[in-house]
Amino acid sequence: MSWGRAPAVLLGGGATLLLSFLWMPALLPVASRLRLLPRALLSMASGSPPSQPSPASGSGYVPGSVSAAFVTCPNEKVAKEIARAVVEKRLAACVNLIPQISSIYEWKGNIEEDSEVLMMIKTQSSLVPALTEFVRSVHPYEVAEVIALPVEQGNPPYLHWVRQVTESVSDSGTAPSSA
Repeated sequence: MSWGRAPAVLLGGGATLLLSFLWMPALLPVASRLRLLPRALLSMASGSPPSQPSPASGSGYVPGSVSAAFVTCPNEKVAKEIARAVVEKRLAACVNLIPQISSIYEWKGNIEEDSEVLMMIKTQSSLVPALTEFVRSVHPYEVAEVIALPVEQGNPPYLHWVRQVTESVSDSGTAPSSA
């Protein structure tokens, strides 16, 4: 198994929206994705981020304030170690481990294929840079994959819980130091 990884991209603005429509087709019916695609392309073309809708009435959730970050790991042991650390450091409220994904990628001129574990990390969007920095510092890959997509909608109590669990890190403006 190769310890190297193809470079990952930390996305923002319209590119994130566009990628989310194309990358995760099971989340929205095709007609919904196609109807929203012109808005994403228009935002990208204008160079301005898409407008942020106001919080849903009564929920208090600001769309995009929580993100789902994705990290691939070479095995379950590494994934569990990183998952436990990011939750203990309050850089994430929850991490789901999805075993046995197949990754096919180009790395240093060769097409590689590996079995990996995918981490789905729920955190505040403001913590993604600190989360990325921490993952890069402990991850065994030469180039760790860390990508994050903002959560526009969801179960308000769950989204509130994610923010509440990670609030102390967000308020301080810095992540706790490594132990």
